[in-house]
Amino acid sequence: MCSENRTIIEFKDIVKVYGKANVKTYALNRVNLNIKKGEFVSIMGASGSGKSTSMNIIGCLDYPSSGEYLFDGVNVDKLNKNQMALLRRNYIGFVFQGFNLLGRTTALENVELPLIYRKTPTKERKELAFKALKKVGLESVIYNTPAELSGGQQQRVAIARAIVTNPLVLLADEPTGNLDSIKSIEIMNLLKQLNEELGITIIMVTHEEEMAQYSNRVIYFRDGHIESSLKKGYK
Repeated sequence: MCSENRTIIEFKDIVKVYGKANVKTYALNRVNLNIKKGEFVSIMGASGSGKSTSMNIIGCLDYPSSGEYLFDGVNVDKLNKNQMALLRRNYIGFVFQGFNLLGRTTALENVELPLIYRKTPTKERKELAFKALKKVGLESVIYNTPAELSGGQQQRVAIARAIVTNPLVLLADEPTGNLDSIKSIEIMNLLKQLNEELGITIIMVTHEEEMAQYSNRVIYFRDGHIESSLKKGYK
């Protein structure tokens, strides 16, 4: 049995190159990174710094050009596309800036989607989706469509959908980018609560220092390198 303090995400000299010959661009240049189970990490950096490329590799949406990426001890570089898809489906939850909800379906049905892909039986699927919505405080609006929800509520539905499969890692890409300051604080408090109470490892890309303060470590990227990794105290 692995230790609960185990490393979940590990980059070993990760390089990501775009282009060929004289027009090569190094999005990542020999990056080494370790994230342990239960951490809440923010990734920051200017446009083109490498933060989004890192998230794509962590989320198994892209391969590095060289180096090793280990997800909970598994060398992801040795997996084929089908195995990568299974890893994403079973162990990683995604939350995006734009919510990415299906407009004509209810909150409950949106949260059920990952379980449909898993072929979870209908009764169990609905029970799990309801529990996930309850965790984010939306048990009273499970039959509302996205158009009948506020932006903050829509992001809560997206978070419920991301956690319904009980993932090891939750990846949040600018989760407050489309929200006002009050709703942003509500979403960050929710992510902090899920991290503390459920032990979900959260990795968040953000350009807002105030939002990054909710995490317990902030990693700054610059020109394809990690410039610094600073531990923070929770708000």
